[in-house]
Amino acid sequence: MKSTFFRPLLEAAIVLFVVLGAARWVTGLFAKHTQVYQTTAARQMRLLFWPLLALGAGLSVLPAVAMGSTPVSGFEWALTLGFMAFTLVLSGPALLLHLRYWVLNHDTVLVFQPVNNRFEVYAAGQRLPFERRDLARVERVTCRARRTFWAKYDYLTLHLHDGRSITLTSLLTELEPLAVFLRSLPTDRRISTWCWV
Repeated sequence: MKSTFFRPLLEAAIVLFVVLGAARWVTGLFAKHTQVYQTTAARQMRLLFWPLLALGAGLSVLPAVAMGSTPVSGFEWALTLGFMAFTLVLSGPALLLHLRYWVLNHDTVLVFQPVNNRFEVYAAGQRLPFERRDLARVERVTCRARRTFWAKYDYLTLHLHDGRSITLTSLLTELEPLAVFLRSLPTDRRISTWCWV
């Protein structure tokens, strides 16, 4: 009964994933490379793939144990809950960081063309009024734990002379080229275990 319900859903999800991936690849061949960065579904899925896979593996065990035809012992429940806790410890920090970064940058657009010396940030469709000379310093925070699901989550904070700060997260794009572009400014580089803003 359970397999007759879940199997078509799993097959449909796999077919949809393959079709969307192929469509993205084909359109990428003919598309003009853009210098405008924003939170896209493809970027979010690239960051969330392994955390969601781990979370799905952990949560899939519970229905199998709870709805099994044979009674489950206390030891099996302890193993199930331990496995679920383990997968939550693996994927939970990445999911929290993703949610936090999405709240910060879901309506942010970054226009970055280093060849033309163009660097603009838009929030909610409005250009944030600053020039490169208005930047006092740059804070670049990267993750120390390279083999974790949250290793690719990092951020860059632009501190302006007037006291404002603008935070750009890895949800928009890879931030290292931007940090290289701003290398003439005083830069505070920090390495953190968990890059919470």
